[in-house]
Parts: sequence; C-alpha cells; structure tokens
Amino acid sequence: MSTEAGPAGDGASGARAGFDLDRSWQLDPQVSVRPERFGALLYHFGTRRLSFLKSPALLAVVRRLGEAPSAREACRSAGVTEAELPAYATALATLATSQMIRPRVSA
Repeated sequence: MSTEAGPAGDGASGARAGFDLDRSWQLDPQVSVRPERFGALLYHFGTRRLSFLKSPALLAVVRRLGEAPSAREACRSAGVTEAELPAYATALATLATSQMIRPRVSA
C-alpha cells in the first residue's frame, strides 16, 4: 500500500482538521527516506508502507520536523508561506495517519 503526500492538498483532505501544527513532530525512527527529483520516497519498515512526498519543499519540511519546536516552525523554516500552510498541514496529516511521522515526546 502506498500513500501520496503533497502540498497540492490531495490525500487525506479531511485529516487536516485533526493535525496540530503547533505540536512538535518527528519522522518515525522506522522510516527510511530516499530523496528523488520529485520529492522523496518514504518507507516504513514496521508497517511496510511506502509514501511519496510529491515536492522537494515537503521533503525539506519533513527533514526539519525533528529539530523544530513545532510543525508550523518546520514549515516556516522551509520557506512555506501562510497561504501555502493549509496544503502542507494536509500533507503532514496524511503522513501522520500513515505513521510516517509521529508526535515528538519531550524527555
């Protein structure tokens, strides 16, 4: 099974409402990232799912999630504008639903 996550808003359009941009997120440790011209392929070794990131900008956001204080800040540092933010929230919600990213727990 594969999932497509892209800032065009396709994927889980209703999932955005449940995605918290102000929470800290991270790539799941069982996920491998393979950059591609179109964005990236993500493979989850635990669930055996494959996801496609349909833009290099979304890959930049995903790579920043682990260090940024929130998903919103990861988006800002990757150059995502306020107008683009809803589409990126939808893409991140899709990645959260498919277990590619998960909330980061403070130690």
